[in-house]
Amino acid sequence: MSETDAPSVRHPVRVSGRLEEPLSRWMWLVKWILLIPHYIVLAFLWIAFGVVTVAAFFAILFTGRYPRALFDFNLGVLRWSWRVAYYGYDALGTDRYPPFTLAEVPDYPATLDIAYPYRLSRGLVLVKWWLLAIPQYAILAILMGGATWTVTTTTGGSSSAWSSFSTGLIGLLVLFAGVALLFLARYPRGLYDLVMGLDRWVLRVTAYAALMTDTYPPFRLDQGGAEPRLPDDGPGPAGPAAAALSLPAAGVPASPGTPAGPATRPGGTGAVVALVIGVLVLLPGLALAGIGGAGLWLNGHRDAAGFVSTPQRLIASPTAAVTAEDVDLRLDRGTATWVTSDRLGTLRVRVNSVDGSRMFVGVAPQSAVNTWLGPVAHDQVTDIGSGDVSYLRSTGSATAGVPAAQPFWSGASSGTGTVQLRWPIQTGQWALVVMRADGAPGVQARVDVGASIPALGGVGVGFLVAGLIVLAGGIVLIAFGTARLVRTSRPVGGDDRRGPPVPPPPGPRAAPVEESGQVAAPRGPGGPPPGV
Repeated sequence: MSETDAPSVRHPVRVSGRLEEPLSRWMWLVKWILLIPHYIVLAFLWIAFGVVTVAAFFAILFTGRYPRALFDFNLGVLRWSWRVAYYGYDALGTDRYPPFTLAEVPDYPATLDIAYPYRLSRGLVLVKWWLLAIPQYAILAILMGGATWTVTTTTGGSSSAWSSFSTGLIGLLVLFAGVALLFLARYPRGLYDLVMGLDRWVLRVTAYAALMTDTYPPFRLDQGGAEPRLPDDGPGPAGPAAAALSLPAAGVPASPGTPAGPATRPGGTGAVVALVIGVLVLLPGLALAGIGGAGLWLNGHRDAAGFVSTPQRLIASPTAAVTAEDVDLRLDRGTATWVTSDRLGTLRVRVNSVDGSRMFVGVAPQSAVNTWLGPVAHDQVTDIGSGDVSYLRSTGSATAGVPAAQPFWSGASSGTGTVQLRWPIQTGQWALVVMRADGAPGVQARVDVGASIPALGGVGVGFLVAGLIVLAGGIVLIAFGTARLVRTSRPVGGDDRRGPPVPPPPGPRAAPVEESGQVAAPRGPGGPPPGV
């Protein structure tokens, strides 16, 4: 069999572009402004694309089918995006403004089609979009860019930082094409073919990650505007059998006499709405269930006094005080009408001096602490890691004076050994202060903070039950939508498990009729008709 006679195949994702020359020298400089309406609409469409893909994930997992209504919507989003990308800065292949539509526009110079998969692997859907696609994602990071690099340098006591944004190989090549248009008024053909090959690679990976095909994107750069037809990897049938197995491509009009694809039942819109709402309902359901589970976990880790406490942390400062500031417990007017102060619980702070000195711990309004400690050197806690405590130091005088003599404390305690403060939590903006009882510099103590929240177990149960109810509603909507879409995507009058109907092999041709009206004798293999 010669190379030209070998059976040819197409990738299920077919990306085509037609370079429309002549192109404007300068229009590419302002296309980003012209495309702003498209960018706004596509931002919402891609949010819906993600939700629909999640819904399709569950449909494929349970039924092995990608519901046709969901598939058509996502294909429409990809078509719209490809037209915008081709007009804009992923190709600059046309100056014809892209239309606002999800439908196929055959006469537009950029087209995209994906063959509808009648069956998809239930097991593959669990891993192909993240595990199997990791090598492809690494390549896309190079092709599309978008990475930001930040470098920080420190010299002496000062530091400086600079950032760099990577545009990606496609963006760089299209920039070269724009410069060529500006100065040469033409698009270098070799550069165009390369850009189209890279764009084709990106769209194949996007369709695979969006679960729209099980065909793995090839590690191959198919350059050029037209989708290539490539030799099959293995031997295939020839003659009538090959013709019988050549199915019409999805989205391509069938030739006259070719049976049409399977007709589907109407009514998929309500099923799509149910699936989308079901997926959206799952998110708050998971959040409510998570909050309830966390509340029950905390309720099970209370100590004998009913407090849930943090591990002890060592605070050490050469200044006169260590503070935790800007603790904002202010409630808005609507919340304050049904949440009273006695429902906020009790704060407990335990301070144990390391060197045995007399310690003080107090809670006061933030404004009062600012006025008192403003001119005094002190450390403010900014972060508490696994074992380290970070501070922000304020400079000033060394001694603060005796803290117990100040009249603004909302709650305070002092003494030796373990000093414990219990403060009924109140609304407002507060600051917590730990220092020596005499106000002298040098603070070293081990501190833990706990809280007692009334009815924590009941609140946890309530959130958990509410979350489970919402989750159940979301699952019911997803199951209903999936089942409905499977029924609507099934062909009328038959089962489509084997894919679209295969046209029968061509029958024997009728013998040609000569001008004289006599039937011409059939030609022998490789020669003229017998008797000539």
